[in-house]
Formats: sequence, C-alpha cells, structure tokens
Amino acid sequence: MNPSPDHTAAAASPPRPVAVDPRTRMLLEAPIVPTLLRLGAPNVAVMAAQAAAGLIETWFVGKLGTDALAGMALVFPAVMLMQMMSGGAMGGGIASAIARAIGGRRHDDANALVLHGAAIAIGFGLAFTLAVLLGGRWLYGAMGGSGASLDAALTYSSCVFAGATLIWLFNALAAVVRGTGNMAVPALVTCAGTVLLVPLSPLLIFGWGPVPALGIAGGAIALLLYYLLGTIALAAYLMSSRSLLRPRLRGLRFQRALFWDILRVGLAGAVSTVATNVAIAVTTSLVGGFGSASIAGYGTASRLEYLLVPLVFGLGGPLVAMVGTCIGGGQRRRALQAAWLGAAIAFGLTEAIGLLAAAFPLAWLRLFDTDPAMLEAGSLYLRTVGPFYGFFGLGLTLYFASQGAGRLKWPVLSNLARLAVGAIGGWLALRWGGLALVFAAQALALVVYGVLNAATVAAGAWQGALQWPFPRRGMVS
Repeated sequence: MNPSPDHTAAAASPPRPVAVDPRTRMLLEAPIVPTLLRLGAPNVAVMAAQAAAGLIETWFVGKLGTDALAGMALVFPAVMLMQMMSGGAMGGGIASAIARAIGGRRHDDANALVLHGAAIAIGFGLAFTLAVLLGGRWLYGAMGGSGASLDAALTYSSCVFAGATLIWLFNALAAVVRGTGNMAVPALVTCAGTVLLVPLSPLLIFGWGPVPALGIAGGAIALLLYYLLGTIALAAYLMSSRSLLRPRLRGLRFQRALFWDILRVGLAGAVSTVATNVAIAVTTSLVGGFGSASIAGYGTASRLEYLLVPLVFGLGGPLVAMVGTCIGGGQRRRALQAAWLGAAIAFGLTEAIGLLAAAFPLAWLRLFDTDPAMLEAGSLYLRTVGPFYGFFGLGLTLYFASQGAGRLKWPVLSNLARLAVGAIGGWLALRWGGLALVFAAQALALVVYGVLNAATVAAGAWQGALQWPFPRRGMVS
C-alpha cells in the first residue's frame, strides 16, 4: 500500500518545531480566493510567457512557408508532451512534495527534495533526447508527415530534443520555487527570457549581418538558449539568501523515500500527460489523411487549446502549493474548498475563451498563415471544439489540485477516458465520413474529461473509495 500523502517521507527526517514562514502561513490561513488570485497572477505570466515563446517561434517559422508550419505541427505534440511532463506532471510532483514537507514542517526534507528533483529532471531529459532522436522519423511519418514537411519536422525536432535536459531542469527548478508558494521569481525569469527571445528567434531563423540564416533550426536554437539562461537564473536564486529553501550538495545522501515522494505523484501525472498528448497525436494522424494544409490548420488551431494550459496553470500552480501545504498541515477541508473555488474560476475563463474562438476563428488563425485550406480546417476545429473548452479548464484545475493532495488515480483515469473517447470516436467518425465528425469526437472527449474529474472529486476521491451519492460534507477528516 502506498504511504499516506501527508507522511510519505516522514521517516526520512522526523519533524521538528520550526517557525512558520509568512509565505507558508499565507497558504494555511489567508482567504482562499484572494490568495489564489494573488499567487495566480504571476503564475499566469510565467506560463503565458512560456506559451508566447512557442508562439513567437511559430509566427516567424510561418514566414518560411506552409511546409515549415506543417513540420512544426508534427513536432508540436512531442514538444508539448515534454513541456507538460516536465512542468506539469513531474514538476507538479516536485512542487507537491516540497509543499507537503513545508506544511508538515519537515524542512530538512524540503531542502533535500530540491536536488532529488533535479536528478529526476536530468534523467528524464536524457531519456527524451534518446527516444526522439532515434524514433522521430517513424513518429512524424506515422502522423502523416512526408516530403518537405517531414524534413522540416526532423530538422526542428533534432535541435530541440538535443537540448531536452535544459528544458527539464528549467521546469524542475521553477517547480521547486513554486512549491514554496513563491510564484513571482519564476514569472520574472520566464518573462525576461521571453523578451530576449523576441529578437533572438528571427535573428537565428533569417540571419542578419555575420549571423547566418539557420531556417527552422534557428527557432529551436533560440528556444534552447532561452531555457539555458533561465535555468542559470533559477539556480542562482535557490542558492541565494532570499530563497526559503537551502539546498546543499555537501553531505547530500539520496534517499529512496524522497525520490518516491516526487515520483508517486509525478509518474501518475506523466501517464495523464501522455494520454493528453497521445490524444493530440492521434487526432493529428486522423487529420493527416486530408493533407498537409489540414494538418497545419488543426495544429495551429489546437495551439489555442494548449494556451489554455498556462491560463489554468495560473490557478493550478498555487493550488498545488496551497492544497499540498494544507494537506501537510492537516487542513483538509480548506484544501478541498480551494480546489472547488479554483475549478469554478477556471471553468468560466476557459469557456469564455472557447466561445470567442468559435465565434471568431480567423482572428486567431490568420496570425500564422493565410492559406485557404489551412484556414478552413482550423476554423472547423475551433467552431466545433471551442464551445467545450470550459470542461477542459474544469478537469485540468482539479487535476492540479489533486497533485497537491497526492491523489491522482481518478484524474489519470479521467484523462485515459478522454483519450479513449477521442481516439475511438475519431476513428469511427472518420469512417463515417468527415473531418467535422472527427472534431466532434474531440469535443465529446473534453466533456467526459471535465465531468468525470469533477464527479470523482465530489464523491470523495481524495479520501480513497468513492461514495455515491456524494458525501454531504466532502473531505473533512
């Protein structure tokens, strides 16, 4: 049986009386909604800046032509898999473990978890590099890539994944800082890097003066430089006197209990992340039968769905810290209240964005290309799926809250259900005759994801066994 989420690593270092830091006290005692909004604002900036980094690169690559844009669309699910796994899944495991350790006043464990998290990030980064460099051609070909679009995908992919470890380390260190309740430092570092990326990306893609034009590879190199500088900045902060944590290499002994405290949440989140990105890859493969312009249209339109992730993570990051700290401190009722309030806010925001996208799809799509076939496919996707984006926001927020609680069984199953509905429904829809039905299956999958997540949390998923009908008082023990 898995250890309790409150005391997973307690045996590694017995708790001792420690004064509560003001940042920790805020998570345990301050009004929930103002605290979420206060912490969420810089966190939205972090994730929006990261998403903007990808959009900046896409905008400039789009100037190279439709084949280059289609190549990026082919690589996009793999890149986002790595981003979401490093920042959301394993990053969530790191932040959750640190928050629960701080909430339980296990500060020695919290300090040690920093380097345990970094070690995990390095291992996963190397694994991603090896997997994509060896299997990229097969993957992108299976998704419908061929000719010039496949060549562009392989060029871009080889550059990005050669530096995968940098991306993993950056997101791991950002998760460490967020786990302490500090959302401002990752925001500052990420936004500063994005400002640097604006001139750097076109410089390397198109060249200027002595700098040669590197084409699509230049965008990938600019992105890696962004993560390199960000990693250095976050590491410097953690070693400074301003950091709540004090990681030390000298005398460090890696402990199985601390690795497990991260991995038991991070690996479950990784399964969920893989399911999300496999759903996108499967849909890309189904759309691939309609040509490269349709792939470009779907890939460009679905980027808006990925932009919802940073928006939701604006609330999700603080929820991981707040729920984890409250669970560690024994305040379970407050943890559940925070989850529902965050989910309600996220549903409203993402639903509003989806409705706007459905009403004005060309306003988004024309930012990247004006090819008529691309615009037609992208518009069809946004008009069909956009009105259901609220369910995506609902499910994803409850997923982040469940990370903080260390209870990811049902969020993972909900995402697997989404994958099954999207893949099987899309395949059947394709056989019945068209792209519109393929996209309708994706809309249904989002509804299943959001409703199942909400229903299981309401039924007591954080307590263990579900209770039907829903328990009146929720999780109060």
